[in-house]
Amino acid sequence: MSDLKVVHWKRHGHDRLYVNLPDGTAVAWADRRTGKVTILLELHRREALQMLRPRLVRAEVQPTEVPAPPRTRPRQEEVTRLPELTPADDLALNPPGAALRKLLDESGQTLGQRALDWLLRRQSEWDSWRKGLAGERRVGGELQRLSRSGWRVLHSVPLPRDVDIDHLLIGPGGVFSINTKHHHGKAVWIGDEMARVNHGSPQPYARKSKAEAHRAQKVLERYVSFPLRVEPVIVFVGVTDLAKAATQLTVRVYREREVSALGPLSGVLDPGQVEMVHSVARHRLAWLSA
Repeated sequence: MSDLKVVHWKRHGHDRLYVNLPDGTAVAWADRRTGKVTILLELHRREALQMLRPRLVRAEVQPTEVPAPPRTRPRQEEVTRLPELTPADDLALNPPGAALRKLLDESGQTLGQRALDWLLRRQSEWDSWRKGLAGERRVGGELQRLSRSGWRVLHSVPLPRDVDIDHLLIGPGGVFSINTKHHHGKAVWIGDEMARVNHGSPQPYARKSKAEAHRAQKVLERYVSFPLRVEPVIVFVGVTDLAKAATQLTVRVYREREVSALGPLSGVLDPGQVEMVHSVARHRLAWLSA
């Protein structure tokens, strides 16, 4: 049995039990008043129900499962075809942080400007880019380790309006859109939509990650003939503390070394589907209308 644990959460009129993985990711939750159980990760369905049922029975509530929403299969005539892949359009050749590296190369500071900023202890936009680049490289290295378990990873996937997906992970456990945040030496709290760094102003990290995953899913669904879901992930680099709200269910949140938790996930895509999704995702032209 996995190292699952049950957490009791009671707030804002709700009384719930959450079954979480060791990293805090929720796999299921139950309403203690109605007995309804919602399964979030099918892989852990049996274990989650075994852990929740005794607690709900003790509360004199008969547990009832909420069925998962039906997954629809795209009609074959709705699947779009891409032209033959060329090296110029092959995103599999992108190293981690490729988009930030390009920004720094094209409009970065001169050595003189960097020296002046250092003397004046002045922060600049280029410092943010360099920090982001370092973070994406570190997370990219961790993700690359998963290739031995049948996973494929892409970096700096370009979207319209000069934005990009930091990393896209494709494998037996599904598809994950990964956003890297580098906050060296700082503490982070993340909730359903917002995050706070060192108790600062709210940042819409979770909201943006969900929107990014939704964009990626819409793109990939155009080119594959089977149901597909893209899950949002945020990876924090260099933080001293990472706290997550109990209600944070829709975005996976990790420290950089914790992304290995994605490796054992399976049962979502078979090897052929992994290769099909990867062949679409690596094609630059697929993302032009994201």
